[in-house]
Order: sequence, then structure tokens, then C-alpha cells
Amino acid sequence: MALLATGAVVLTACGSSSDALGGGQATQDKVIVASANFPENELIAEMYAGALESAGITVEKKLNIGARELYVPAIQNGEISVVPDYTGNLLLLEDTKATAASSADVYTALKAALPADLKVLDYSPAEDKDALVVTPAIAAQYKLKSIEDLTPVCSQLVVGASASFPPRQAGLVGITEKYSCTFKEFRSLDTGGPLTLNALLNNDIQVADLYTTDSNIPDNNLVVLEDPKNVFPAQNVVPLYKDGSLSDAAKQKLNDVSKALDTATLTTLLRQVTTDKMPAQTVAMKWLKDKGLV
Repeated sequence: MALLATGAVVLTACGSSSDALGGGQATQDKVIVASANFPENELIAEMYAGALESAGITVEKKLNIGARELYVPAIQNGEISVVPDYTGNLLLLEDTKATAASSADVYTALKAALPADLKVLDYSPAEDKDALVVTPAIAAQYKLKSIEDLTPVCSQLVVGASASFPPRQAGLVGITEKYSCTFKEFRSLDTGGPLTLNALLNNDIQVADLYTTDSNIPDNNLVVLEDPKNVFPAQNVVPLYKDGSLSDAAKQKLNDVSKALDTATLTTLLRQVTTDKMPAQTVAMKWLKDKGLV
């Protein structure tokens, strides 16, 4: 994920129906659905787009546009209408000292913290949290079950994650503050993707930031470290949109998608995209049809 951007930014939208942000503005007559630059978010964005199109709403897609620090201003500028987001990280973007942890509490705090021009629809039961993950060998060697167990050995271990992980409260900042854990080294890799996974499996790093819906975790018997101090708050999927950019019909369709999606289903569908290499749009449309949403 891209680092915090300053100044004018042009974002390339790989695999989308538009080559870059900019140009047309989102309106209630044309909903511009965007996604961050990782497979799960693109998959959910395809669900949003397919459901909206089935209701006769004109949809434009701008997928894989970058990190939250980039697409939030784009929503506020009217360049996109809606993007799938995650309640906990979105809350911490607005309030770095937020302490809410449960799904309901995080959602309530998020609605209160958002600026007036940004809104969220209903949050989904589907949740995908960041997690610190280690191999079974590292877990056994250092007797690791939770992040708290890392504290005495952090200085011996290398952690790998996306470039945006170190400065975030739900990242190295929070881990250092809450667990007094300072790693030997941080290695900038990808956003819970193959670079991070392979570095962990090859012992180039000993701790990785992965996502809890990642099928590579059970497939490789990886150990997810418990987080008793809630560095990583609840991360329920939620549509983030610009106030006034969605019609009532569009809001209802997106809420229907959120209601129908759960964590187990999201994990299964994501496996089809990342492991089976099926196109996200194909996976999304089949699920929407199976659920009677199109």
C-alpha cells in the first residue's frame, strides 16, 4: 500500500474500467466504485459493482487505486463514490487514540469520528483483521502464543509488512506502545501478499503482518498470535461513501451485500481469487447470483 501522499497525486487504476482517478465526477446517476490495491478489497468492490448494476444503476469501476490515505481524499473530492473499507483502520485514520475494540463499539466510534462529508453504511459480519503471524517452528522456539509473548524476544526478530505498517496505530506504533516490543528490523514487503508470505516461510522474516481471511495461514499451519491488548481493533467490512453520492436504492443494494457476507464466506471466496486464480469479477458475480442479489 502506498504511503501517505502529499500534494497532487495521480493514481493508476490497474485492471479497472478507468485508467486513473480524475476526469468524471461521481453522481447519484453514476456510481464510481473503487477498491484499495489488494485482492480481497477488489473482490468486495466487484460485489458492490455487480449488485448496483443489477438494480439498473450506472457503475464505473476504478480498482486497485492505492491505500486509504489516497482513496479517502478521492471520495471527498467526488472522484469516486464508494469503496469497501474496514471499520477499525478507518476509525484509527480519523482518531489515532481510539480505544474501541468490539465490532459495535468501533462502528459507533467511527460514525462519530468521520468528517461530515464522509459516511458509512451498515457494517458486515465479515471481518478481516491484521494479525501478527509466525511459523510453527518460530512459535515453538520462542514459546509464542500471543503478541505479549514477543516482548522479551522482539529485539531478536525481523518483522515484515507493507510500507504503511510502521507509522500506524494498528501497526508498529501500537505494538511498541502497548507491548513494549521493538523488533530487530522492519522489512517493507507487500500488503499481506506473496512477498510477505514467502519471506516468512523462508525465515527471511520471523514475524509477518497477514490478514485473518488469508487461506495461506491454515494451508501452511501458521500461528496467529493473540492480541490481548487490542492493537488490532475489529475490522468489519463497511462501504465508505461521500455524503449525497448514493441514492437510497444504491444504499439498500450495498447494505444487502454487507448483510449477506460473513467471514467464512469471504475467506472461501478469496481463496478462489488468490489460490485458484479466478478473476475477482467472476467470483463476485457467482456469489451474488447464489445469494439472489442479482
